[in-house]
Amino acid sequence: MIAHSRRRLYLMRHGSVTYFDEDGKPHIPDLVSLDESGCLQATAAGRIFAEHNISFDRVIVSDLPRTRETALRVLAETGQRLSPEEWPELREIKGGDLEKIRDDELKDAFLGAFDGVVSEHKRFLAGESVGELMDRVYPCLNKLLSDDSWDTALMVLHGGVNRAILSHALTGQRMFLGHLGQAAGCINVLDVGRNESDWVVRVINYAPLSSLQSDSRHTMMEIYFSQYKKSRGL
Repeated sequence: MIAHSRRRLYLMRHGSVTYFDEDGKPHIPDLVSLDESGCLQATAAGRIFAEHNISFDRVIVSDLPRTRETALRVLAETGQRLSPEEWPELREIKGGDLEKIRDDELKDAFLGAFDGVVSEHKRFLAGESVGELMDRVYPCLNKLLSDDSWDTALMVLHGGVNRAILSHALTGQRMFLGHLGQAAGCINVLDVGRNESDWVVRVINYAPLSSLQSDSRHTMMEIYFSQYKKSRGL
């Protein structure tokens, strides 16, 4: 058998959460928990790992509840007793005050940071910029890769954070590809060698409950934008 020359990184997005109520009013994003769909998605991901007898040496989440809840449901299905490590620097790109965004700027504020090759100066919901996101994500990635104690790791993170990692793996550059889809509860599979530039991208955006993702042709941010518009009567 050929020895592994690369380590395996399973990169997930957390399961579905509800960011807005029925009237489009936002919940506090840092506090939201998995909704019913999110729980099912996380459990389904765990079953996929269990079916393939995949075990993890490390499990890394952000410090937001939705990533930890997803990871714990995955681990419950695989029967592993690992404790997820919380890395606060890997929390989602932070938005600003929605109420201060003008109606005519709202669409770009929601969608602009996830549209094609995105400028580092582009801000998400008038908050954190894409460059600021990468400034905190890339050092965490380097920290993980510099640790030789693991062979297989699970990271349960966020749509924006995952895009930053996937963009780097795909291009080898400091680049943000906003149009990389990240469905709720999806799994990405990456292999990385001892050389930081030695990446192999195996799977992107695999959603266990909807493998062909035939249920929607909208992005997650388009859905969230549609939900929030109700609060403004747009």
